[in-house]
Amino acid sequence: MMRSRQFDLQNSDLAPAVVIVDPAGSAAPGALAPSAIVIGVDRGGALPPIDEAQFDLLLTAAARPVRGWIAVHAGDIDGLLEHLDGQVRGFGLPASVLAQTLRIGAGLAVAPALLLESFAYSALLGGRAFRDWLAARAPRAMSSPDDHARVLCARQGEVLTITLDHPARRNAIDARMRDELVEQLACACDDPTQPAVHLRAAGPDFCAGGDLAEFGESTDLVQAHAIRTLRSPARLLYLLAARSTAFLHGACVGAGIEIPAAAGRVVAAPDARFWLPELAMGLMPGAGGTVTIARRIGRGRMLLWALSGRRIDARTALEWGLVDELREQGGAPWATAVPS
Repeated sequence: MMRSRQFDLQNSDLAPAVVIVDPAGSAAPGALAPSAIVIGVDRGGALPPIDEAQFDLLLTAAARPVRGWIAVHAGDIDGLLEHLDGQVRGFGLPASVLAQTLRIGAGLAVAPALLLESFAYSALLGGRAFRDWLAARAPRAMSSPDDHARVLCARQGEVLTITLDHPARRNAIDARMRDELVEQLACACDDPTQPAVHLRAAGPDFCAGGDLAEFGESTDLVQAHAIRTLRSPARLLYLLAARSTAFLHGACVGAGIEIPAAAGRVVAAPDARFWLPELAMGLMPGAGGTVTIARRIGRGRMLLWALSGRRIDARTALEWGLVDELREQGGAPWATAVPS
């Protein structure tokens, strides 16, 4: 029989719950609250046949599991589960909304999955967790007005190079940079000569994520959703996947990995490091990551990564499939992902 355990987080029907299920049981997880995060745990490493759609995360003691399962040393499983329970308690409903978005989006094509993500993100922008984060954070300095382009574009032969060029702000994506990036990517989509597209960034970091100085400025969340879906760099880069490569280095935070993950190929320098901090802000990845990252590393691993709050290095990103190749900037490849 299926064995399950549900943690009561806040004595509230609205609170997210972690439900731990033995996937070898004969019964499916059953009718659970929509906010439940369902984790299947295969302690024996048997990898039983299951309906993956019934689970948000699948953990196994098997050393080399098939895609969909995540290998965890048997002695570490209970500690990981307790950590995840604590993280869900701390993050609250944003963690549940992320799990729901990943679960539903997995069955959708890319365009509607991005639309779903934007709806969910706008809902969280109106939530208490995000308001609390805004109230507690230190004031952020706005970018100084200037005429300098945030995104540069240059063509050499059959290669079009698009470069994020605001290193003074670690290439944080503000509305101006987003719009300039969308314009360049749209032009690349429409170019009848179909050049290869290389996405790069100036300065020591690829991108520090969304510009925090602009967070909380939107008061019309319906309009924010419309703008987010109309001006989506991830959607356009996905349309260019057959001829696009993103070259990453330094910090790649939030949108700084969500957008380039849409490229057909992702090359990272050995100093690249990756982080999804949005849950701690009362939000979730909203620059395309529930689609672009999830389809690279699997939705379960993306959920685990976001819940853990972990920063990962380039080698781990390669092992997961988040990046396809490690290469010194301007150098030859020295490590590539092994097909699973």
